[in-house]
Amino acid sequence: MTKPAYTHAIEEWPHFYIPLSDGTKLAARAWLPDNATTQPVPAIFEYIPYRKRDGTKTRDEQMHPYWARFGYACIRVDIRGSGESQGLLMDEYLQQELDDGVEVINWLAGQA
Repeated sequence: MTKPAYTHAIEEWPHFYIPLSDGTKLAARAWLPDNATTQPVPAIFEYIPYRKRDGTKTRDEQMHPYWARFGYACIRVDIRGSGESQGLLMDEYLQQELDDGVEVINWLAGQA
């Protein structure tokens, strides 16, 4: 099997916060192609409650850099009240979780 021909060098942002309109901050981790800070790139957004620093760390460190090397910004976000994100996690699939996800998508779109 041949190794894929990657198109980009990448950088990793291991921990940062995405602010929400109510003041809550969601913890995130990102793998970015080298051109992402100077021009818009497509994003792969993963938004789950399984703690980015330990719960899915091994899987994340294999999957997200792979796609970043092909030009995608890969953003892994802990949902409200999970991992290092602020707030309370009251249950699964509540409207608050969906609304937060929309805010993160809008935040991502605004980074271009």
